[in-house]
Amino acid sequence: MDGQAGDYGHEPDLIPARMLNEFVYCPRLFYLEWVDRLWADSADTVRGHAAHDANDKRGGRMPPPDNSDPPRATTQVEISDLELGVIAVIDRVDHSDGSTTPVDIKKGRAPKEGVWPADRIQVLTQAVLLRRAGYRVAQAEVSYLGSRAKVAVKVDDDAEVEVAGVVAAARHTAKSVAAPLPLVNDARCPRCSLVGLCLPDETNALLERSPDRPRSIVPRDPDAQPVYVSTPGAVVKVSGLRLKVEAEGQVLADVRLVDVSQLCVIGNVQITTQALSALWRAGAVVLWLGQGGWFNGWSQGPPGKHVELRRRQVIAHAQGVSLAAEMIRGKIHNQRTLLRRNAKTGLPETVTASLRSLASAAREATTIPELLGIEGTAARIYFENFDRMIVPSLPFGSEFLSHGRARRPPPDPVNAVLGFCYALLTKDLVATLVGVGLDPYLGVLHRSRYGRPALALDLAEEFRALIAESVTVQCFNNGELREQHFVRHPLGVRLTPDGRRAVIAAYERRMGDQLTHPTFGYRLTYRRVLDVQARVLAAVMLGEIPQYVPVMTR
Repeated sequence: MDGQAGDYGHEPDLIPARMLNEFVYCPRLFYLEWVDRLWADSADTVRGHAAHDANDKRGGRMPPPDNSDPPRATTQVEISDLELGVIAVIDRVDHSDGSTTPVDIKKGRAPKEGVWPADRIQVLTQAVLLRRAGYRVAQAEVSYLGSRAKVAVKVDDDAEVEVAGVVAAARHTAKSVAAPLPLVNDARCPRCSLVGLCLPDETNALLERSPDRPRSIVPRDPDAQPVYVSTPGAVVKVSGLRLKVEAEGQVLADVRLVDVSQLCVIGNVQITTQALSALWRAGAVVLWLGQGGWFNGWSQGPPGKHVELRRRQVIAHAQGVSLAAEMIRGKIHNQRTLLRRNAKTGLPETVTASLRSLASAAREATTIPELLGIEGTAARIYFENFDRMIVPSLPFGSEFLSHGRARRPPPDPVNAVLGFCYALLTKDLVATLVGVGLDPYLGVLHRSRYGRPALALDLAEEFRALIAESVTVQCFNNGELREQHFVRHPLGVRLTPDGRRAVIAAYERRMGDQLTHPTFGYRLTYRRVLDVQARVLAAVMLGEIPQYVPVMTR
């Protein structure tokens, strides 16, 4: 990046010329990168970095403007102008016959005629900076490696006025509270590195700015995956760029740091300071679960830089009844769907009718106490019939029916697995919310209190049936969990180490399953849909989208 952005909330002195390129290309992209400081690599950006690295040979300093015998070229020239308010790093400056020519190197292909508008403003800015420093500049050039073409850009007398106008427009956009709206059905969006953070088609669909169904342009799931460590006494270390798990002198796991999206440790597991630091640098979150499967907490690197989002989250925390109502509506709808799909014995019509009515009532709730009353009634009806989804020949369903939903400690195997799955879902949502830039502690439904990830618990509501409860039912019905996977004692029932591993395997399998997003119409994994919903939630808090829409399956 040309130069460094200033702190959010304070207008920076200098805007990088590359950010002017982004502004002309897409004002929303400029805002997300420059103001919100969001970044994500795509195949195009990786190739772009490689192209620049190959040409970054760090030449000498620029010769004075009146030098009579300059070198043929100077590479990686940093130049700035406080009055214009711009800084740039020029890939190469050619010197010939007393004239200087800035050359900007792009990995892509040139258009059929001229240069791309965004590339033009970037190299034009570089030319203006050189002129203001006293150099004679008649033209600039853009070198497109993809088509092996070098295209000239004329630098006329109006160049400085044009650049100053773009700088002023960019500063005006940067001062806005919210990002500009996304482009509509634009061919540039699918190739943008920030498409998974921007969600252009999804935002436009929710705002009814486009009649077309959102394109399937959400990036694929990342290669990085969660790593679980539950062996008592194990130590998590780092060696070079690899994460290693050792116990009693044996290496239990050896993975590349780049392949770790999160580290989840269960029970008495140690993590070295070096491993923590390396995971934070890699952007991974470390999460702790107790031996009994309860979610205890997490650690992360520096929080997201999107200060305005956190400010708006505080407002939503105090006034978020409408958000909470949609989440509970989604929860009750998905409970009803899971019962209808999986009931092994006859499900009374009164049950599904009551849940349908309560889901509608949740949408009309105007206070949190009213909403909690509706949610509590739905939960009672749902769990009174939960045993119907477990194969009748198994003893676990009837045992659960005799206790109902109970926790701390769970009195039966079904309650034990439900609690563990809820903890797994909560830790995933904490990691997701942290990645989006939201504070997991500040919720809109669950009361915030010390150590409670209220917002993660809020967002979990619509996914409890779809993920945690579905995994629980399948683990018993498929025979993945048997009596030997549980330890029964006077204080309750808990999973054995083998039982925990079986549940984790089933949970991760579910997270890799695909569903068709009911609002946007494309297919994506459950792990990816958590991220999409968290970003939709953030967009609602920022005022980009008027209403949160939960995921509700049919």
